[in-house]
Amino acid sequence: MLQRLLADALVALHLGFVAFVLAGGLLVWRWPRVAWLHLPAVAWAVWIECTAGICPLTPLENALRRAGGEAAYAGSFVEQYLVPLLYPPGLTPALQIGLGAFVLLLNGVLYALGWRKARSRPRPR
Repeated sequence: MLQRLLADALVALHLGFVAFVLAGGLLVWRWPRVAWLHLPAVAWAVWIECTAGICPLTPLENALRRAGGEAAYAGSFVEQYLVPLLYPPGLTPALQIGLGAFVLLLNGVLYALGWRKARSRPRPR
């Protein structure tokens, strides 16, 4: 029972990480120092996607599910939880590279807009 709860908590953490990667640039607008956490998170996510890697949280979640008497799943976290929500079945390497490029583009736009906003504010003297 505890292992199942831990696996579910890990999924929530994983989803939170994905949300942070996608929208963390918005947090940087308000708190610029968040960039020190956000940029490495984006780099990690893009690297995992573009190399068709599997995040270390996925095998840990599967191990917890097996220990709790549940079936583990094959593939990655993205394939299991995100692709069915966003894309038709069948994660391909090209799609993963596309996801990585999307993350870079989205965050590039968010950072550019945040930088522009910061530059337009009057500076205290």
